[in-house]
Amino acid sequence: MIPALHWIVPGPLDQRTGGYIYDRRMVEGLRAAGWPVRVHALVGRFPDVDRRALDAAADAVDSMAGGLPVIDGLALLAFAQLVDRLPAVWVGLVHHPLAMETGLSREKAAAFAALESRLMHRAAKLIVTSPRTRRDLAGFDVDPADVAVVSPGVEPAPLAQGSGEGGPVALLCVGTLTPRKGHLVLLAALADLTDLDWRLTLVGSAAWDPGHGARIERAIRDLGLADRVTLIGEQDEQGLSGFYCRADLFVLASHHEGYGMVLAEALARGLPIVSTTAGAIADTVPAEAGILVPPGDPSALASALRRVLTDPGERRRLAMGARKARNELSNWQDAVNDFATVLEEVIHR
Repeated sequence: MIPALHWIVPGPLDQRTGGYIYDRRMVEGLRAAGWPVRVHALVGRFPDVDRRALDAAADAVDSMAGGLPVIDGLALLAFAQLVDRLPAVWVGLVHHPLAMETGLSREKAAAFAALESRLMHRAAKLIVTSPRTRRDLAGFDVDPADVAVVSPGVEPAPLAQGSGEGGPVALLCVGTLTPRKGHLVLLAALADLTDLDWRLTLVGSAAWDPGHGARIERAIRDLGLADRVTLIGEQDEQGLSGFYCRADLFVLASHHEGYGMVLAEALARGLPIVSTTAGAIADTVPAEAGILVPPGDPSALASALRRVLTDPGERRRLAMGARKARNELSNWQDAVNDFATVLEEVIHR
């Protein structure tokens, strides 16, 4: 008999970040495969949890009458004082360690790491989204044998049509407006390329960090890029698809990625990529499909962008590499099947 799954996330499951899209796809796919899944959408502040979050986590534990909890890593710290009340067997889903989030103080990162390490050791299994994240967990003294990799899938998509001949090169960046996504690094790099003909569209919500969203808007003005950079805000799948279709080049200056779902989506459309070597990006973007530079280095990013912007042949070469990679991308059904296999192993063990 398949046990009930208690899927625990902070806030509504329909949020449009990569982590939530992954969780939603898994929940939908597992339900379609016959798994009973109850979603516990916790209220409160995360990951630096407040009293509302702690109370919501306690209520979730009290409502679990048996079953197998799957706790999203973003919610994990809310269970620091509740781990002894959880069912004996539970699974942690780690998109990337919270202690590795960009912008944390040294003290805050150390506190997160200590709590995460203690909690991760109590899980029956940890599921991560990339081999790189499994390697990262070694820094938390987690045995690699206790970690399974279930990478995201990607929807088949039509090839990008681009912006057309004769106009500015259309750059696209998709990501929430948080420090980890490196928007300020990207803007600093582009400020050195105003002699070239390009336009950048930034798609992403500022709701996760309104203060940082305001800093991005201010940087666009201060760097004199207001006529070249357009902030679009969050988009649904249909709206986002249109921006991918009209792009010539995908750019992402992240300081860390546990996988980089938007990069896989760019590959699915055959888009050349300029990004960083941060986290799992090098695992996600093949060398023939993109140019990757060290994170946090505006000069290196500007140099890579200049190379691609001034050499149409280089863009075509990278686009050919992206089209090749497109044919090798996994789909969501495969990801769901892999996730289910891990859960079945945990249950049988």
